[in-house]
Amino acid sequence: MKNFALVGVGGYIAVRHLKAIKDTGNNLIASIDPKDSVGIIDSYFPDSPFFVEFERFDRHIDKLRRTNCHTDYVSICSPNYLHDAHIRFALRVGADAICEKPLVLNPWNVDALSEIEKESGRKIFNILQLRLHPAIIELKNRIANNPKDKKHELELTYITSRGKWYYISWKGDIQKSGGIATNIGVHFFDMLAWIFGPVQQNIVHLMKADKASGFLELENARVKWYLSLDYNDIPENLKAQGKRTYRSITIDNNDFEFSEGFTDLHTASYKHILEGKGFGIRDSKQAIETVYTIRNTAPIGLKGDYHPMCTGIF
Repeated sequence: MKNFALVGVGGYIAVRHLKAIKDTGNNLIASIDPKDSVGIIDSYFPDSPFFVEFERFDRHIDKLRRTNCHTDYVSICSPNYLHDAHIRFALRVGADAICEKPLVLNPWNVDALSEIEKESGRKIFNILQLRLHPAIIELKNRIANNPKDKKHELELTYITSRGKWYYISWKGDIQKSGGIATNIGVHFFDMLAWIFGPVQQNIVHLMKADKASGFLELENARVKWYLSLDYNDIPENLKAQGKRTYRSITIDNNDFEFSEGFTDLHTASYKHILEGKGFGIRDSKQAIETVYTIRNTAPIGLKGDYHPMCTGIF
């Protein structure tokens, strides 16, 4: 049984980490969040200590270490801009870090963490759960068997509508979240590069607080992508069904179906890590470079290969 500490236990994604720790037969020895609406802990580790102040959490972890209760892993579910600091904390207390996406906001942060990882002798793992989705693994294997010079035509559309709270929270602050392409797009960009090869061209057509769109040329694919938080972008037939999310990938005009199979991917990620096969710093860097470029590129508008959903916006 391994000992886990969890940073950001009050966040949206933390419950998947709690479940993964529980499902893999491990123990939560402490968690922290500045907000105390964390009753979800009772469903998994009701006797686990909880803190709202980082200083007391740090002291508790150190106290446990001095009584031979070592922290094996620190799971990090905090806001994106704090990931770097919390990863450093994990390595400093002698634990491996398991961090939500994006690992960090800037490519140079990856390089710095890589040096600290080497110095500490510990490991940094990133949750890249789409790489463990059965349908995506099957697609990767299928693409790998195609001619090496084949370019596939892709359209990626991901609309996950959010209310007004989103823009008031840290997620609406580009300095803290990295903006829409980083916060909700990074795992798709990672998945696409993992399957179709490295980025060769990165163009931005649209960039707003609630939607972004652009074009990526990968080694084996040309990708028109569109990301949105705007409920009005949801197709009418799905609105009629009460749905607030729409996810679509077409490959060479054929729908790629991967809407199911998401519920246990964090548990699968933890099993992968505990088996010594987790995704590390090197795996995460290209997607971080991709979203950093998107975030810092001036949009060109309706020019070139743009996603069809951009048409009604300009």
